[in-house]
Amino acid sequence: MRKRLVALALTFLSGIAGAQAQTYPSRSITLVVPFPPGGSTDAAARIMAEHMRGSLGQPIVIENVGGAGGSIAVGRVARSAPDGYTFDIGQWDTHVGSIIYKLDYDLEKDFEPIGLISNNPQLMVARNNLQANTLAELVAWMKTNPGKINFVNQNAAANVSGVLFEKLTGQKVQFIPYRGAGPAMTDLVSGTMDLLVVQGAVALPQIRGGKIKALANLSPQRSASMPDIPTADETGVPGLHMSGWFGFFAPKGTPKDIIARLNAAMVEALADLTVQKRFSEFGLDIASREQQTPEGLAAFQKAEIDTWWPIIKAAGIGAQAQ
Repeated sequence: MRKRLVALALTFLSGIAGAQAQTYPSRSITLVVPFPPGGSTDAAARIMAEHMRGSLGQPIVIENVGGAGGSIAVGRVARSAPDGYTFDIGQWDTHVGSIIYKLDYDLEKDFEPIGLISNNPQLMVARNNLQANTLAELVAWMKTNPGKINFVNQNAAANVSGVLFEKLTGQKVQFIPYRGAGPAMTDLVSGTMDLLVVQGAVALPQIRGGKIKALANLSPQRSASMPDIPTADETGVPGLHMSGWFGFFAPKGTPKDIIARLNAAMVEALADLTVQKRFSEFGLDIASREQQTPEGLAAFQKAEIDTWWPIIKAAGIGAQAQ
């Protein structure tokens, strides 16, 4: 008798869960953006939210939560109810590089991957009047002008890129902390700063406007959205790579049916020609179809963690450097 009651109870609960999944979503959904409005993360989130709304039948409300390199926002998502009504747009800084902070959540265990959205080339850019047009020329100049390069340090990705550049070239830079890419770009354009590592989405308007110059794309291969910019391997510092990407993550325990529904809406949006055009204008390369799956993002994030955590830990990079 007792076994029958337990079985009935489990069947009842399963039915409730199934009904919830079938009626999802029944209200607006919150997409947490871990940075202030106006940046490339915010822009990509709004493009996706606009096009996913039709598939889901409910609005996706953008909530910008800045602070601590995005870790405050990601922590909020980790602690949210796993019901599909809160998820975030994550990236290297928030879901890999944020180990430089003391986190109260686990980057590997406290989230359900929804899918990889894009690969975002990181560019090393310079003030226009810097006496170097390639990385090889930059290294040669630094050898005769030691200690004179000011390198903007506005986030974990920039910090790690600078440390890796020093390791690969044997040259030293002066790290200058900034609170964000916006103020850093302003000072690079004015000539106050020398070098900046930033997503192509941030740098391309200034490059195309002739206000700064691109020294290298820090991806292993050239980008489809900016094919004219050579890689670091091509221009003088082989192995100088820095990852950039966007992906959706939900709280751990979010039902698989709901993850599948969000993923389907994401995939449909990425297949839209308007979305593809806007992403290309921002210098964002849409992820492969295999990487757009929850399993694809999980494997991708794991590979990123395995690559970068040892480098970050060996370099002793911490939040105090931000």
